[in-house]
Amino acid sequence: MSSGLFDNPNYDVVIIGSGAGGMVAAVRAHDLGLRPILIEKSDRFGGTSAVSGSGLWIPNNMFIKDQDSDEAAFGYLKATTKGEVADEMIWRYIRSSQRLLQFLQEIGVDYYLNPALKYPDYHPEAPGALPEGRALFVRPVDGSLLGDEYFSLRESYPEFKLLDRITLDLDEGGAMIMKAPGWQLTLAKHLLRYAFDIRWRLKTHRDRRLAHGNALIGRLRLAMLKRNIPLVLKTRMTALETDEAGKVIGVRAQHDGRDVHIGAAKGVIMAAGGYEQSPEFREKYLPKGSQVTWSVTPRGNNTGDALRAAQSVNADMAFLHEAWWAPSVEFPSPKSPNITRNHGIFFERGLPHSLCVNQRGERFVNEASSYHRFGEAMIADNEKTGANMPCYIIFDSRFRKKYPLGGLLPGGVKPDWMLPANWLKSFVHKAGTIAELAAMTGLPTATLEATVARFNSMVGKGVDEDFGRGGDFFNLYQGDPYHKPNPCLGTVAKAPFYAVKLDLGDLGSKGGPKTDEYARVLGVDGRPVAGLYAVGNCAATVMGDAYPGAGVTLGTTMTFGFLASSHIAGANDVNPI
Repeated sequence: MSSGLFDNPNYDVVIIGSGAGGMVAAVRAHDLGLRPILIEKSDRFGGTSAVSGSGLWIPNNMFIKDQDSDEAAFGYLKATTKGEVADEMIWRYIRSSQRLLQFLQEIGVDYYLNPALKYPDYHPEAPGALPEGRALFVRPVDGSLLGDEYFSLRESYPEFKLLDRITLDLDEGGAMIMKAPGWQLTLAKHLLRYAFDIRWRLKTHRDRRLAHGNALIGRLRLAMLKRNIPLVLKTRMTALETDEAGKVIGVRAQHDGRDVHIGAAKGVIMAAGGYEQSPEFREKYLPKGSQVTWSVTPRGNNTGDALRAAQSVNADMAFLHEAWWAPSVEFPSPKSPNITRNHGIFFERGLPHSLCVNQRGERFVNEASSYHRFGEAMIADNEKTGANMPCYIIFDSRFRKKYPLGGLLPGGVKPDWMLPANWLKSFVHKAGTIAELAAMTGLPTATLEATVARFNSMVGKGVDEDFGRGGDFFNLYQGDPYHKPNPCLGTVAKAPFYAVKLDLGDLGSKGGPKTDEYARVLGVDGRPVAGLYAVGNCAATVMGDAYPGAGVTLGTTMTFGFLASSHIAGANDVNPI
């Protein structure tokens, strides 16, 4: 990581951003005989990928050949993207993602079909949707294999860890939350594993076991280290360099406070994330009033550097008004009273004994729908009523005892008396009646009482007549499998009652320069900008305004990162489909 790498700064490929898309592009470029360098503006590598769940949405992958097909996947994506994405882009993703998966296995990034995490597709009503989905997850890995690089890896968020220290896989965490059979044994195993790893704990309180996005980025970094691919931190791209013909031939950057030039003989691949951390771009493109702090991506990272660079070379743009929506909760740090961070609310809304209302005290959505569709409903309702952003999740004592909410642990694990005193006055509103809860939150009392009463009456019938909550396979997956008869429906009737504010959060913006099926950036004249590629959230998404399934974000950035390097090297992976 020495700045000496810039003393003779000539490479075949310069890659901007150290998330999964950039790392895949770097490894692929090396294996095709190119000389890549990867630069990262943060002092940590991994980007948003490192704090993700590691899901990878791969249609017709090797594990589900008996239940999927390329044609079924195409039909599903064609329906969910509503014709906004060219057919060749969809086909390229479907078939090249399968080649990506093969490549990942070859370089030691071990994705598999977790039998406990058969995550369904997010649009069950669309043709080709699979009840057990197309999402794969990466296996955990021993972080000590990274050596000192371990300490430069962006750390997982606290909600991915037990006691903010011990790493749990997604299925292990889910089993503990739901108290599934064998959860005590799993808990004991990991407590003992961590406790007896004394030599490692003398170095850091962080668990050596990496899971989720940390496992993905850790495995990709190991592949880079094996190949001696340079990764330079604290290096922010400030501009693209072009020759007289307009071809991109390198980048200007700032490294440790000094300006550097990095030449790219064959191409620049931007994989630098979106713009959701930029107040300027949020104000310009996203719904009015949305805040940087609502995003669940790492603070200060994705500020639109790649978008500015693409605009400077007259790239054509698309989907700038879109994001990967997910409601979020402003969660105060248990240890630092003046620090808050927004936690994504991904599945909790579908659990029984809860409902969501806007500021008029009215339900506006099927709470068990996907987080992206929930966010879209917040936007639509706010445009209609002006009374969303934020909305509220309302729940009773049974929900509080059994289930988590963002960083709020279940009451059975951390009861109210153990919470910091200020939480019950700001973060979590608690009251003896619905009327008292309305007074605390400023919600209209009569409307909120009527909304809760109607919801409870429908729960008694077993059918949500207003929004269909619990009525399809995705909803049911979001619920509590041990709650009968409907895993998503339970009355909100047992005091005390609680309310938590939900913001319009996101997992990143999804608009940027248009690209072709090889990830080449397209100019306003429709022709590729020579030497420039873009993948992931700094490019116009391949998914339009949709979010078809868990792992689509990582799936697209890694697939097109793979394709970008393949195209630069002239590999046969980019043959016409």
